[in-house]
Amino acid sequence: MAVPTIFVIDDQKAVREALGEMLRTFGHRVDIFESAQAFLDQIAVRPPGCAVADVRMPGMDGIELVRELARRNITLPVVLISGHADVQMAVAAIKAGAEDFIEKPVDDAHLLAAINRALARMFDELSTEQSLSELRARIDRLTPRELEVMDLVVEGCTSQAIAVRLSISQRTVESYRVQIMEKMQAPSVAVLVRQGVRLGRITP
Repeated sequence: MAVPTIFVIDDQKAVREALGEMLRTFGHRVDIFESAQAFLDQIAVRPPGCAVADVRMPGMDGIELVRELARRNITLPVVLISGHADVQMAVAAIKAGAEDFIEKPVDDAHLLAAINRALARMFDELSTEQSLSELRARIDRLTPRELEVMDLVVEGCTSQAIAVRLSISQRTVESYRVQIMEKMQAPSVAVLVRQGVRLGRITP
């Protein structure tokens, strides 16, 4: 995975440069933008990361930016900052999908903590998506009959019950089970059941 980038978006040059310098000091890769639109014009080819955006900017403001990212199905956490914060604005920002809302003057530790939380959540979600994708690839390798047997196994049916249900021998069922466990890389029935739940084959 590409190194995450912190995208600083603020119409005030002094603010965005100061934030950029502070974040680089703490080891972050940083890109700065003077407007939400300038950022959106490039986001399609950007690596994963976190945006830090001012709420009040000419043109598209920070809350509108959060909504626009959602509309474009771009999953990028956004930490909003504002020098004119009030409770109503903070609530609106969080409802729109902002990761956090921080008042100016920005406390470095507070901002870094918010960014770290956002990046941790993003990586967790990417890891979950990747592991689910891998599970789907495994189950796609099963034959229709193996899939049928797997569904009965995760439902709790014994090999004998499956044999009766499918009108095949118990030895054949056992052979299918070995192949299923191998293809699904499941060391036990318990693991296979959890995989079935994650894949939506059964409800927990």
